[in-house]
Amino acid sequence: MLDNIRAHSIMVARVTQVLLQKLADSPQQSAAPPRKLSLAGALLHDIAKTPCLENRCDHAKRGRDICLRLGYPEVAEVVREHVILTEFSAERYQQGVFLAKEIVYYADKRVRHDEIVSLEERLEYILENYGNNDPERHRLIRENFRKCRELENFLFSVLGMTPDTVRSAVNGRELSDF
Repeated sequence: MLDNIRAHSIMVARVTQVLLQKLADSPQQSAAPPRKLSLAGALLHDIAKTPCLENRCDHAKRGRDICLRLGYPEVAEVVREHVILTEFSAERYQQGVFLAKEIVYYADKRVRHDEIVSLEERLEYILENYGNNDPERHRLIRENFRKCRELENFLFSVLGMTPDTVRSAVNGRELSDF
């Protein structure tokens, strides 16, 4: 794994850790996702990114395959869905219930390289670097981020903080052992 991808993954894990802690502390939260699974998924979400940069493979699918081959099917699901969620459940989110894959998906969208940014800043980066000047691809990316903004709204209605405070909540915290 390239150093910059490792740094990105560590920051995604740090954001994930803050979100998990805030979910656990929330009186509305009925079921926080498992901490170990969430952090493992965050740290490994880009496990296949480096080789896929060279041959343009689907790094989420390839990462899932690596995790499955190593015997980690739950982590594999988180890794597979960190780019695009296959299931979006507004009903479950309204109840304050979020899965590990949703927390990692969101955390990944908030981290550009190793910097915490807004969803809008990350969207612009993704469009510029992965949109390939293809209008249909841009439409799909924008639709994915529309769902992510919706997830963000549900998530932060439970957390007792705003999306703008994620950066300050993460700063100064070290990724704890799990």
